[in-house]
Amino acid sequence: MNITQTAISLNVPDVAASASFAMTHFGFEEAMSAEGFISLQHPDSPPNIIFLETGLPTFRPQAIAGSAGEGTLLVFVVDDIDGDFARIADAGARVITPPETEPWGERYCQFADPNGLIWQLVQWIE
Repeated sequence: MNITQTAISLNVPDVAASASFAMTHFGFEEAMSAEGFISLQHPDSPPNIIFLETGLPTFRPQAIAGSAGEGTLLVFVVDDIDGDFARIADAGARVITPPETEPWGERYCQFADPNGLIWQLVQWIE
């Protein structure tokens, strides 16, 4: 198997809101879009993130066509979590968890986008 690209696809009620959040606070750029669909890429790192409007008739399997929000974390490892946290929080993103450090060295913080998706930053501390 030769995987040439990776994407995460998430159903959300408001595609534009999650895409705008990702572009404003995390530096993603639009790769392509159509009605009910926006694919984003980041200039520094894959995977692409795709937002699909909840209820699209083309979504398969229909049995799981609900919103992706509950229990989903989008996690990004960064070099300066405290600086990134301050920048994103100061820009008005809803803070879920301010920076905390776990005993095993994971320092993390969390934000929620307008659809309730949780965006988590992680920095590994020695």
